[in-house]
Amino acid sequence: MELSRRSMMGGIAALAAAPLLAETAPPPKRRVSAVTTCPVPGVEMRVPATGGNLYARGNGTLAGGPAPVLFLHGGPGGSHLGMVGALPLADIRGVILYDQLDCGLSDRPGNRAGWTVDRFVSEIDSMRRAFNLDRFHLSGTSWGGTLALEYAARQPDGLESLILFSPLVSTRAWLADAAVWIAQMPPEMQADIAEAQRTRNFEADTFMAADLFYARRHLSRERLSPLHLACQGRNDPLFNLDLYMHMWGPSEFVVTGTLGDYDGEHLLPRVAVPTLFVGGEFDEARPATLKEFARRVPDARYRMIAGSGHWIENDRPAEHQQALRDWLNGRA
Repeated sequence: MELSRRSMMGGIAALAAAPLLAETAPPPKRRVSAVTTCPVPGVEMRVPATGGNLYARGNGTLAGGPAPVLFLHGGPGGSHLGMVGALPLADIRGVILYDQLDCGLSDRPGNRAGWTVDRFVSEIDSMRRAFNLDRFHLSGTSWGGTLALEYAARQPDGLESLILFSPLVSTRAWLADAAVWIAQMPPEMQADIAEAQRTRNFEADTFMAADLFYARRHLSRERLSPLHLACQGRNDPLFNLDLYMHMWGPSEFVVTGTLGDYDGEHLLPRVAVPTLFVGGEFDEARPATLKEFARRVPDARYRMIAGSGHWIENDRPAEHQQALRDWLNGRA
């Protein structure tokens, strides 16, 4: 059952390769992309940042055209491999993916003093300098949404818009959403989760089974998309479980790490650019919660993707692309 841990917020292949679990009502059928090869980076570079060098890749027109989009992966501990579903967007504007420090192909100094929200946010300006991003759009998924919201709330010059896929805005709200979903699980699994939380034994097979059941319902509901399979194979070796455990904890709905008291809700009214919230129908960040967050941003809208869990670009790749294209259409 270790698969469920290694599949956390960055969208790791192991979970998507795991057996599907029965649902009381099957989700709408996914439209599968025909992509069978991974797009080759137009440019790759090592980007200097506080604490080490970051791996980055770019595709599409990165200068002299519409403002590129910088994508922030989930985790903490994920990698750019979870974000390759954004690469088809490179036919209309530049797409930049990178690995956060201690993640993916970036340097891994392992300095826990640097595992803070502010230091990870500082990487965005490092990327801007490296790619000469005077103007750009910023998109963050899950934990990447945390970093994107933090950055946008500082109202930096040159930021054209903000796109938040299933963001972690506050741990309190995240756990409240999890409680709603857990209450809909089989009673015996609810009891197993309660027992693990009481004893703090998150290694028990019964808890692991309940954890995986939750993940298959709310983290990723589909097997790997052809594009993700082409880019990373069936297993992602780049996920940093130690970083995830240090900042988050042993499960998507059990927080024992440094993000336990994280709260970015006060940042929502400070975002001064047009903002799009996107979430799945069965997302860990529930539709009602994201809709309320969008209401608190001065210029924001919310879009729900039917049938999807948290990892929208894998569960519903066509709808993921369409949401991006619809939002960016006509923007600088």
